Amino acid sequence: MESLDDVIDAMIADRVIHRHRRKWLIAIAIVVILAVVVLFTGGWKEKHGRKVPTLTAPATLTSGRYEYNFTKAEIVRTPKTKYDEAKAELKVYFDVKNVDTEEFTSHNVDGDLLRLISGPGKDLVHSNGADCRGILGWELVYGLPPESCFTKFDIPADFSADMIEVGVLGERYESDPSVLGANDTPYWHNETADAVVQLKPTVVIDDGEDK
Repeated sequence: MESLDDVIDAMIADRVIHRHRRKWLIAIAIVVILAVVVLFTGGWKEKHGRKVPTLTAPATLTSGRYEYNFTKAEIVRTPKTKYDEAKAELKVYFDVKNVDTEEFTSHNVDGDLLRLISGPGKDLVHSNGADCRGILGWELVYGLPPESCFTKFDIPADFSADMIEVGVLGERYESDPSVLGANDTPYWHNETADAVVQLKPTVVIDDGEDK
C-alpha cells in the first residue's frame, strides 16, 4: 500500500507533467500558426525581384498578339521660349509584328500595353500607343513583316535617368469565366504583364529647327 508521501509525490509529479505539457502544447500551437501565416504571405524566404523577366535592350519578346524588338530610347527636350515653358517627352523605339494566330486580324498597339515604370510607389505612365510610318495607331496586319515604330510617354521637363524601364503587357486569348454566365467564346482581353524592358536613353534637344 502506498504511503502518504508516495501519494503526495505522485500528485506533484502529475501537476508538473500537466503544466509542462500545457506549455509544450501552447508552443506547438504558436509554431503552427506562424507556419500558416508564413505560408500565406509567400514562404519563409523574403522574395526579391519581379514576377516577370527583366530584359535589357536590344530585346525581343512576344506579348499577346504582338512580337516586339525594343531598340532604343530618347529623352527629347524642348527648351523654354518666350511663349512656352520647357517640356520633355520620352520616346521608345521598337519594331513590332502582328503574330495573332488566333483571329488573324489587323490591330494597333494600344497605349495600355506599354507603360513607363516611374519608380517604387509611383503610378505607371501609359504610352500613347504605337506611331508607325508617321501615323499614330497604325494598323498592324497579320502576316506582314515588322513595322518600325515608336511610342511616347509624358514626363516632367526636368526628367533625367541613366536607365528607364518599360512594362510590356499582353492580352490573353481566352473566354470570360463561366460563373459570370457571359460570353464563352475566347477573345483577346485581360492584359497581363509579360516583361520589363530596360533601355539607356540618350538626350535629344528639339530646338524647332529641321535637321
